[in-house]
This record gives sequence, C-alpha cells and structure tokens, in this order.
Amino acid sequence: MGTNRTQSATVTPQQVFRAMRETAQSGIDPLGMVMPLLNAQWAWLTHPQELAETAAGFYARLLELQQYSWQRMLGLPGEDVELPHPDDTRFADLVWTESATWDLTKEWYLALTHQIQDMLYQTPGLPSRERRRAAFWWRKWLNAVAPTNFLLTNPVAMRKAVESHGESLLRGVQNFLADLQAGDIRMTRPDDFAVGQNLATTPGKVVLRNRLLELIHYAPTANAVHRVPLLIVTPWINKFYILDLTPKKSLVKFLLDQGFDVFITSWKNPDAAMADVGFDDYLTEGIDAAIAAVRGISKADAVNAVGYCIGGTALAIYLAWANRKFAPSQVPVASATFFTTLIDFHKPGDIEVFIDEGSYRYLVAKMETRGYLDGKEMAAAFRLLRSNSLIWHYVVHGYLYGETPPPFDVLYWNMDTTRMPAKMHAWYLRHLYLDNQLIKRDALEIAGQPLDLTRIVQPVYAVAAADDHIAPWRQAYRINNYVSGPKRFVLSSSGHILGIVNPPVDPPKREYRVGAAERHDNPDVWYECAEPHPGSWWEDWVAWLRPRSGPLVKPGPVSSRAYPALADAPGEYVLER
Repeated sequence: MGTNRTQSATVTPQQVFRAMRETAQSGIDPLGMVMPLLNAQWAWLTHPQELAETAAGFYARLLELQQYSWQRMLGLPGEDVELPHPDDTRFADLVWTESATWDLTKEWYLALTHQIQDMLYQTPGLPSRERRRAAFWWRKWLNAVAPTNFLLTNPVAMRKAVESHGESLLRGVQNFLADLQAGDIRMTRPDDFAVGQNLATTPGKVVLRNRLLELIHYAPTANAVHRVPLLIVTPWINKFYILDLTPKKSLVKFLLDQGFDVFITSWKNPDAAMADVGFDDYLTEGIDAAIAAVRGISKADAVNAVGYCIGGTALAIYLAWANRKFAPSQVPVASATFFTTLIDFHKPGDIEVFIDEGSYRYLVAKMETRGYLDGKEMAAAFRLLRSNSLIWHYVVHGYLYGETPPPFDVLYWNMDTTRMPAKMHAWYLRHLYLDNQLIKRDALEIAGQPLDLTRIVQPVYAVAAADDHIAPWRQAYRINNYVSGPKRFVLSSSGHILGIVNPPVDPPKREYRVGAAERHDNPDVWYECAEPHPGSWWEDWVAWLRPRSGPLVKPGPVSSRAYPALADAPGEYVLER
C-alpha cells in the first residue's frame, strides 16, 4: 500500500509540461509568449544526445571565455571571444573595449545571449515557426536585461552623470515623467512638428469625403501633366503623409514636379461607431469611390493606381474584384504599382510571432468590447519587433543619458497612430494572415465577387525593401507568382519606410536592384539576374510610368462641380487623434 501511494504521488516531467501547456492555453497567455518556450524546453529534454553535444560546445566556449577573462584581468591583450552583431550598437563606446571590467561584462552577456538564441533556433524536433517564436520572446527578455539598460551597469551613463554633476540624471527623470504622462516612450519631440505646417504642406484640395476617407487632389506644379491621373492608396494603419513629409522627402511633390496628376487617400481614424465597417466597405466606399472621383474630375477612362503596404493588399483585392466585375475594356485601372505589399502571407515576417489562434481570439474579444483596435497597441507591437533600436535606445539615451530626442519627421509620423475597425481588422487577420486565402483562387468573396488574382492583367511595378521586417522582400516578390500581366520588380535598400521614402540625392545614399519579374519559387534567382543601380528607384519608376500615363496636356481644375473643394490639403481626417 505504501509503495502504491508513493507511485501515485510521483509527478512525471510529461505531466508537469502538460499542465503548464494547458494553463498557457487557457487564456492566461493570449500572445503566445509561454507556449513556444515550453515547447522548446521540452524538445531539448527529449533529445538528450543533441543537448549533450550543444552543452559540450558551450562548455568549450566558456573555457575560451574564461581564459580571455584571466588575460584581461592580468592586463594582457587579447581578441574578443564574443562580438556584437553588426547591427548591435549598444556597446559601440570605447569603454566597452578598453576597460577590462566593462569588456568582460559585455563578453559574458553576449556569450550567454548568443548561446541561448542559437539553441532556440536549433531546437530539434520543433517546427521552424515555433523555433522563431521561442527565440523572439527570449530575445526580448535578453534585450531588456542588457547591462546597457541600467545605470550601475552602464559606464557611459555614469560618466555622463559625473561630467554633468548629476544634471544628466535630472534631465533623465524629467524625460521619464514626460513619457509617463504621454503614455509612450517618445522617439521624437511632438512639438517639433505639426501636420499642415511643416509636414504635409503640398498644396491641394479635399475633393471627396465620406465616412471612410478624404480624397486629396494636389495642385499641379508643372506646366503640363500626363493625361492619365495617378491615385495613391495609402495604408490605414498609419496616416497618409509619410508620402508627403517635408518637400525634399515628399514623393507626392516629386511626382507633381515630374508632370503627374496626383490624388491620394487620407483615411478616417475610426472610433467605436465604425465597429461594423468591414473590408468590403473599404473596397467599395474607399478605393472604388476614390477611383470614381478621380475619373470624374480628370475625365480619364482609367487611372494608374499605387498601393502602399496594406493599401497595396487592398489594391490587389480591388483589381481582382474589378477584373471579375467589369468587362476588360471597362476596368478603371490602367496599371498598378505596389510598395512593400504582401498578398501571400505564408511567411509574413517577424509579425507572425503575434499572430496565432490564441492571439486572434484575444484581439477579437478585445475589439468587440471597444469596437476598434487601438493604434498604440499595434505601434507597440511593431516597436517590439525591433526593441533595441525602437525602445531601449530611447530608454538609455532619454532616461540614463538625459538626452532629448532630435527632431525626426519619420519617427513623428510613426508615433501618430490610427485605430482600425473591429470587423475589418478581424477579417484581415483571419482570412489573410491566419488562413492565407487571398492566393487561393475564388476562396474569398468581396462585395459579391470571388477573388482570383490571376485575373489581374494590368502591368505591375512592385517595390520591396531589402531590410523590411514587416513585408519581407522575398515574400513581397511572390506577387509576381499570381498576377498575369507584365511585371517589373525593384528591390530597394533600407527598410519598410526608408526603402520607399527614398528621394534622389547627390551623392546617392541608397541603391536598388531592378529587373523583369517572372514566377519564381526562389526569389534569389531573380536577385542574381537583377541589375544593381546606385541611388533612388523613384527615377526608374517614373521612366516605367510615363509610357502608361498618356500624353502631356494642360492641367485641369483641381475640383469640379460634382466633386467640389471641401477643404485645403491635408484635410481634416489626418488631424484626428
């Protein structure tokens, strides 16, 4: 009897992990932070041979690091055992190399960090997606506990405090309190910019306003404009003026100066009253209504359309819808340009760590309560993807160094967040990110039409960015595998924003690759054949766009009787908080 009681009281590791999994799945861990880590630990425990081999390798590295530590403590020179990754600037100050104490602090932190990350990426018997999720959440924790983030383990912060007689710490407290009041870690000073004053200043008129958007028509700056107008469909996740920052950075102004007739969408910042607005509405009351207004004002049969990010995804949906709904000669789009756009969401980049069934249910329940997704929540998720550069950099420089962030228009725009209607965003997450149905022929129906991307026969110019972590370029390339018309693909340097906000400058700061695009399961095949160029892809795009934009004609009126001027650009919707 005693033996039986002992056996029944024994708890096996399998039972422990099963209980932990059930707890995590019960709703306590809606963002899926715990489950991938539990799965990774269990995978290593059930692969003892691989674990032993990895432990042996780590032990060898520790011995090497221990030897290096003795050398530094004895004042002897030596080569660093662990080096920061090329994009890791946390230890750039010379004190992290020249001082033995701080050098060893850095080395041991990097050794442990790299070992944990390597093990998670190499976890045996675990799907690659789960390995990436486990590594992501561990990386966030390791970044948070870096010695650079704390006063007593940051020699640069202590040096600045001594040199300023404590003033840097006082300014840091003031910065912290200001951020606390603002409810955000500010990346730039809000008072440095004002939309309509030193941002989004290109002259124009709002010529259409409905419950979803304002349509802005810009005043021409050239003596003659191309007959076919240009409509830019911006993402509603952020505000439109990323394409009209300062005059030197404004894609809108650049296009106007090149002789194009430019319209742009400025989306309503939705509130709880728009909870039931769906993706169908964004297509019919948004893109379709905008195209009708552009054609009405310009008297053109069709427009050249441009879509950025989710605006590009919506444009692809519209094109599939229109090519099914209308006869070929009646489709109101002559060509389509896509900026950093995903239509195949199989590998959507780092954002996938936030999207699974559990997080979807959590977000849907939250949105049903409020009627919308708060823009700050999405902005926080995107910042978390690059926590060192977008969070901890500002914590260290603002709170420990007492520095005020310099004016930066792109970061101001990034902080100027928008909300999303509950119904639309739930549909977007379910059917595109989770089920990836847009690439499946006739799997989705929008506004009464089944969607088939192969029906898109209009010429396509697609731009991706090499360092984009929101729309990875290899995944963005896959648009070429579905649309049927002639295609040209461009790979710009930099990331999701600066790869697009990329004006020509002398000397060139960036570069791009360009070439005709075909169906490739491996986009690297295209990369090897694409032609590299220094500078901005804007000029290549204009050269592609001109032959598709009709002859040069005298500029027409900015508004019309059917579409009168309702307000000066940048309009009212962009100012809504």
